[in-house]
Amino acid sequence: MTPRTQPPQPPQPRPTPGPAEAGAGAGTGIAEAGAGTGTASGAGTEAGRSAASARADANRRRILDVAFTELSRDPDASMDQIARAAGVVRRTVYGHFPSRDALVTALLDEAVEAVMAAHAAAYEGVDDPLRAIAGAMLGVWRVTAPYRLLLSLAQRAVTMEGIRERLAPMHAAGAAMIGRAQEEGSFTTTLPPRALVYVLESIVFGLMEAVNDDVLGPEEAGRAAATTFLTAAGLPPAEATALVADLAATSAP
Repeated sequence: MTPRTQPPQPPQPRPTPGPAEAGAGAGTGIAEAGAGTGTASGAGTEAGRSAASARADANRRRILDVAFTELSRDPDASMDQIARAAGVVRRTVYGHFPSRDALVTALLDEAVEAVMAAHAAAYEGVDDPLRAIAGAMLGVWRVTAPYRLLLSLAQRAVTMEGIRERLAPMHAAGAAMIGRAQEEGSFTTTLPPRALVYVLESIVFGLMEAVNDDVLGPEEAGRAAATTFLTAAGLPPAEATALVADLAATSAP
């Protein structure tokens, strides 16, 4: 809500000054009046800036929300289509995002933040590396599933290397957890942990494409991603399936 400028307070009555004090009092009154006017004007200007900033933020958020919907429906949607759907002129969209790639990148930035938050939440307070890894895969899948069509645009809009750089802290945490599972004998693969992170990533992106092509349903694909990685790393299939089913049942939103 735009802050309201408080009206200046009326001056307090003073005793009638003597002749010597009258000139000084008059000068002081003029100075005070000028200062009061300046303060009110400054507050009004600041309120105007705040309102304009709030409108700009609201427009940017609306454009992102509409762009997400339009690009999820049609990955080739143009800036014109997005502007029309958002109820703004194209110039407004370009005022926030200088290019279509910049708009897609902003949406992918939000996806990256959601992925990292879900991954960290799955690891928090979990000592068993297998449960942490499987739980993280299920959690990450839930937040990335709505973005799967946009992630397919990453090949055209931003480089996958750029996304990997943003996800580097998550990859490091994942490699450490995979290393623990190997040390405990749960994973029998001889691949190093960092290489297994790439295997995990490939499984997730591959199954996203399978969902995009209607080969798998989103819920089935999330469980399949976790089970496939666990078995690829050397966990017996029956154990991997039971673990993922248990986690999916207990962590369902």
